[in-house]
Amino acid sequence: MPPLRIALLQSSGHPGETARNLKALDEAAGRAAAGGAGLLIAPELFLTGYAIGDGVRRLAEPADGPSGRAVARIAATHGLAVLYGYPERAGDTGDTGGTGDAGGRGGDGGAIFNSARLVGPDGAELANYRKTHLFGDFERAWFTPGDTPVVQATLGGVRLSIMICYDVEFPENVRAHALAGTDLLLVPTAQMHPFQFVAEALVPVRAFESQLYIAYVNRTGPEGDFDFVGLSCLAGPDGTVKARAGRGEELAFGEVDPGLLAASRTANPYLADRRPELYTPLT
Repeated sequence: MPPLRIALLQSSGHPGETARNLKALDEAAGRAAAGGAGLLIAPELFLTGYAIGDGVRRLAEPADGPSGRAVARIAATHGLAVLYGYPERAGDTGDTGGTGDAGGRGGDGGAIFNSARLVGPDGAELANYRKTHLFGDFERAWFTPGDTPVVQATLGGVRLSIMICYDVEFPENVRAHALAGTDLLLVPTAQMHPFQFVAEALVPVRAFESQLYIAYVNRTGPEGDFDFVGLSCLAGPDGTVKARAGRGEELAFGEVDPGLLAASRTANPYLADRRPELYTPLT
């Protein structure tokens, strides 16, 4: 099976301006496709911005809302899959999607989630994930946590799954994806100063200990009270970084190689050597 070439869009876009962010995503998709990528990954809450206060409530949309349909057209136009972060407003058919009981309420009483949606190269939805581990007072004030830890799809023979930012900092969370057969973990993020060590050190370790690829795609620059550090990366199952962005706006490319994945899993049989009966007290 040939490698899957991916593009990491490191950008904070235009906070509060969804139409301009859709235009930026379209332009990046064109460059990604021209560079041979089959998948473009944008950061956490890329469609709206992260530090937008009550703009979260105003700009939240259902997964298949106008912005979702616009991204589907972008993906189909350029013939590549697109993963993007956005604030998702729950449907009005009893969908709560999470167990949180504080914050995260839309103006109409519907829950709002910090979500990431994967659209295929034909524009069809492949997966939609709601962040399960909310970070800090800001996120807890505006979002409800999701309650589905592993959401998967397949692209080009590669099993993909999705997390968002803080989710990847829990080793047991990543291990759950590995045990479910994930090959490439997509992690749109809003990683801020002074936590750059997560991008620099923790993410490659997570990839090695769970024997999968991790695409960690960050925002960059100041936004509200936050200073996003960039440093997006594609980390391999051998613990090495296959692609690394700097601190500014950038479209970085990397390849997910199924051959390397198989060889690394053979050489480092962590999953096969587990003894789950010893871990019960941990949960």
